[in-house]
Amino acid sequence: MLIQAALGDIPTEDVDAIVNAANQSLAGGGGVDGAIHRAAGVAELHRACQALGGCATGDAKATFGFALSARWIIHAVGPRWRDGHHKEPELLASCYRRALEVADELGARRMAFPAISTGVHGYPPHEAAEVAMATLRSVPTRVEVVRLIAYDQATLDHYLDLLGPPWPQPAE
Repeated sequence: MLIQAALGDIPTEDVDAIVNAANQSLAGGGGVDGAIHRAAGVAELHRACQALGGCATGDAKATFGFALSARWIIHAVGPRWRDGHHKEPELLASCYRRALEVADELGARRMAFPAISTGVHGYPPHEAAEVAMATLRSVPTRVEVVRLIAYDQATLDHYLDLLGPPWPQPAE
């Protein structure tokens, strides 16, 4: 799988599936979650999320993408940061793993993730990036391209540090 990192606005990503940093009720909210709901169509997405009956922390469920260019939205519920000793890394890794599993079930080949749990959930961005990268690199999947979409330069820098220097381009 190719892992890319970029600054961006996740609802505008041209991929098969985008991942939403959702809350347990899947009711929409602020940050990435609110932006995705507004871009997809609040009423349609709200009805689809209600039909799912919520989602546990560490799990992921899918809806259609509605007005988005992405065909699907995979709603992943990340943990709230307490101190790192209350299974936060395991729950965050589970979000990424479950999102990939759901993407495989849907047949998605290209997907985009936000920095799950680093907004209102307070997960330290560098530690969240480490969990994301380690999980993405370890989970077997048919997803071919994962884009890590950062909302600020500091988050992008964490991703780029973990990705390492770019490989040399082949000669033409």
